[in-house]
Amino acid sequence: MATATDSLELIRSAGIHAAAKDPDTAHLVIGLNKVISSRLVPGLEVEPEENEEGVNIHIRVADGARIAKPVHMCFGLLQEAGIQRIGIDLTVEDDAKIGIVAHCIFPSAEQQPGGEPPVKHLMDATIRIGAGSEYTYFERHIHSSKGGVLVAPKARVELADHARFKTDFELVEGRVGKIDIDYETVCGPYSVMEMTAKISARADDVVKIRETGLLSGEHSRGVLTSRVAVRDQARADVYNKLTATAAYARGHVDCQEIIAGGGIANAVPIVEVSHPKAHITHEATLGSVDNKQLETLMARGLDEDAASDLIISGLLA
Repeated sequence: MATATDSLELIRSAGIHAAAKDPDTAHLVIGLNKVISSRLVPGLEVEPEENEEGVNIHIRVADGARIAKPVHMCFGLLQEAGIQRIGIDLTVEDDAKIGIVAHCIFPSAEQQPGGEPPVKHLMDATIRIGAGSEYTYFERHIHSSKGGVLVAPKARVELADHARFKTDFELVEGRVGKIDIDYETVCGPYSVMEMTAKISARADDVVKIRETGLLSGEHSRGVLTSRVAVRDQARADVYNKLTATAAYARGHVDCQEIIAGGGIANAVPIVEVSHPKAHITHEATLGSVDNKQLETLMARGLDEDAASDLIISGLLA
């Protein structure tokens, strides 16, 4: 069972001490499947509902509300094993603005050979962004250095006219374990979508990314960006699809993967255009660490592993 000590440890690991104490900053901390700390600000409604399966969170940003400071949400599981299930139903009403920073903390898992990951974080979200509104979601992960974590976020996003949506997924510490990202966004007229994932995998980590965007409104715009590095025996499968069905829709798919050691990477960028006045471009790059860069860094005193790490860090910056 999550405790006040767990709350302090999650806040410490996420580095949000100041934000958690600030009366003008909203936050929500969930340990395993229990709410252990929260604060709201005017214009923001958050109603978490605990049940036997996990926690369902209903979030509403009121019409015209501008949440000035980022809202910090901390999802964590400090135990060596367990399943955290999070359901999110989020509505940003018209002419509103909110930014959420999600800190996902899973530091204690340890993968056993041939076994299932003992720690699982499963998220299923439905997101509606109203006309003229803006929603940003930055997801930062801290994992165990021994693998053993499965992260599976799934989201369905709808953008009304002139809405803006930006999401950024990043693993900042520890090993991937297994990551399975599944995002789908539908864009209304003049709306803007940006989805970015940056992941470095090693050992026997597995990365799966499926991001799709439908530019169904006139003058809608979208960008799907993936930066993935795989080393040792890690594997990455990236599927990015962008479809334009409306006049003056514009989009771009950009996937870059670096392979080192015995890593395996697959990238499938798909673009579909069904309107003569729409335009989508794509770029996919798969390859090993650049030899010239590697030689330059090694000539300056780095060994091969350190030089490779530096190059990969640059890709993910």
